[in-house]
Amino acid sequence: MRWTVGVFSVLLALAGTQVQAQDFPTKPIRILVPFAPGGFVDTAARIVGQKLHERWGQQVIVENRPGGNGFIAVSAAAKSPADGYTLLMAHTGEFVVNPAVFKDVPYDFDRDFVPITQINDAPIVWVVNSNTPHQTMQDLMNAAKASPGKLGVSSPGNGSINHLVMEWTTLETGAKFLHVPYKGGAPAMAATAGGEVPAGIAALSSAMPHMQSGRVRAVAMSTATRTPVFPAVPTLAEIGVRNVQSSIWVGLFAPKAVPQPILDKLYGEVATILAMPDVKARFAAGGGVTGGMKPAEFAAKIRREYADAKKVVAAANVKAE
Repeated sequence: MRWTVGVFSVLLALAGTQVQAQDFPTKPIRILVPFAPGGFVDTAARIVGQKLHERWGQQVIVENRPGGNGFIAVSAAAKSPADGYTLLMAHTGEFVVNPAVFKDVPYDFDRDFVPITQINDAPIVWVVNSNTPHQTMQDLMNAAKASPGKLGVSSPGNGSINHLVMEWTTLETGAKFLHVPYKGGAPAMAATAGGEVPAGIAALSSAMPHMQSGRVRAVAMSTATRTPVFPAVPTLAEIGVRNVQSSIWVGLFAPKAVPQPILDKLYGEVATILAMPDVKARFAAGGGVTGGMKPAEFAAKIRREYADAKKVVAAANVKAE
């Protein structure tokens, strides 16, 4: 009898969760963003949030909580009620780079979060100032090998994913560059475009305006395949640097204990949004390709990239700022 009552209670709870998911959402949803308005992650949150509002009729509030290397927003999301009404829009830095670079991170991906889906993915691109003699990535690596530690490469900062890709390239090829960190992608690319630093490594979105103006030229992408946004730019793998594969992605996450039916509903809606032609076009304008991969696949990707980043940080002795 006890067994029957227990089973009945479980079935009743499951039925209640299903009904809750069918009605979801019944109030506004918050998307926490670890950065100020206007950036890569914020833009993704606003595109997706607007579409969810249009489809559900509920307000979606993008709440920017910048600072603390992303710790502030991510920690707040981890501690939020697990009801699907507080979500997190984060990127490679929060779940791949931070745990690899910092000793004390106040959140844990596996313990505190469940991924809903990858929203956007953009290559990291190697560029050179157009006035340099380097025409290809091979030229750039040859110059770095000829004068180890003297050829400057700008990045958005020490310990950034861009910096890790540069160090990873050095480890794989022996081409030792001079890392020149700036406070953000925009000033780093401005420095390369202006000739202050001969080369740079940046998110495609940061490099695009300077590529389009002709002030810099792209010599390689870090992704496994060429991007449809700039299909003429080869990948590192194509020139023999096969193990260096990375990108800057944006993903949507929920606190760990959100009921599965609500997570399934969120995934289905967001995947549908990411397949819309106008949404694809908006992300492509910023150098990205829309995602939509299933949660388990996205989680595996994050764990794999974190393992790679941790190895690079240890081998290159990368220290956080």
